[in-house]
Amino acid sequence: MVGEHVAPAIAVVLLAGAATGCVDRAEPGDTVVTTEKPSAPSTASPTASAPASTTASPTTSAPASTTTSPTTSAPASTAPTPPTTAPVVPVPSGTTRTPWKETGPAVPPPPRPAELEMSVTTAGGTLDLVRGGPAREFTVTVRNGTARAYGGLRLVFQMEVLEGAPAAERPEQRGFVLERRHAGAWHDVGLRVANDFTPHWLYDGGFRLDRGAVRTERYRLRALSSGPTGSTPLMVHLFDTDAPRDAPADRSRPAYRSLPHTTRLG
Repeated sequence: MVGEHVAPAIAVVLLAGAATGCVDRAEPGDTVVTTEKPSAPSTASPTASAPASTTASPTTSAPASTTTSPTTSAPASTAPTPPTTAPVVPVPSGTTRTPWKETGPAVPPPPRPAELEMSVTTAGGTLDLVRGGPAREFTVTVRNGTARAYGGLRLVFQMEVLEGAPAAERPEQRGFVLERRHAGAWHDVGLRVANDFTPHWLYDGGFRLDRGAVRTERYRLRALSSGPTGSTPLMVHLFDTDAPRDAPADRSRPAYRSLPHTTRLG
């Protein structure tokens, strides 16, 4: 009975040994012990290939990311590229940007003309008089810009007739007093009231003015209580009394100016 059961068992063991190649030949009646040897193909199993894939990935990718990236990016941040264009400066709102201009050396002003110059000025630019009222002052300045001295320069003052009424009803035209300030006091100066022109050779005397010299004088004009009213300029002539009788106008009268003037009742 025992032999019937053992024979099939031995056959099974033999078949298993033949399949594995690791079982010794057994004789009838022996006890069969099987011993499994580690096989080389066991490393190719799925269990053994998983660690290979997990260790290969960090080994190849980690050094590339830790050594290459810092080496190439650090110098770029420490050495900036200089700008190729000028920086743009912001302009406040409401400011007009003036275009740049190339400026050269300063150009000196043109020389003053070589002539006698005269100016006549007053406060407000006009002589506004009231009959019987206060006088109004004005100033006359003469500058010799020529290359020579003058020995006889004379100022002549003239007003034209005020025609505010018919000739038969006109009051006396000489209702004005003209004075010059000299040596701390006011002195009378002739004022011609006429519509014609007096030539230079009818006058004599005058003041001297050297080359480059400047002379300034103060005058005042007052309207008396009686006299004409209206507007007419006060003319100021600068005559050269040393000029020949037949001298041209620019030689006999080197300068001329006038001031606006109005006289009214108070």
